[in-house]
Amino acid sequence: MLRFIARVGIYTVLFLAITALFPRYFFISSFGSALIASVILVILNATIKPFLNFVSLPITMLTFGFFTFIISAITLELTSWIVGSTRFNFTSFWSALFIAILISICNSIINSYLMKNFQKRV
Repeated sequence: MLRFIARVGIYTVLFLAITALFPRYFFISSFGSALIASVILVILNATIKPFLNFVSLPITMLTFGFFTFIISAITLELTSWIVGSTRFNFTSFWSALFIAILISICNSIINSYLMKNFQKRV
């Protein structure tokens, strides 16, 4: 449960930061919308994304893993569709792909920082 709350918090902060940096590509109407979108994205990442990764395994291997960014963009677009385009929206699929790449980079940095600090404590 703590991991779920941490993921929701991280995605909420990332959504708010990215929409402030790139307002032409990504729109969030409020903090509440970012929080709702984060909860939905975490649930989609836990349920639907593993299935999509499994189904697209051959093309992912052919593209040396770059197709995973497409899958992330699809889950972001699905999140936008569930939350509603008036509260959480991308200007195009390409902007969703760009945001998915940014989120992946930020998640990698955050996870490496957290793992480094966790290993120091153990």
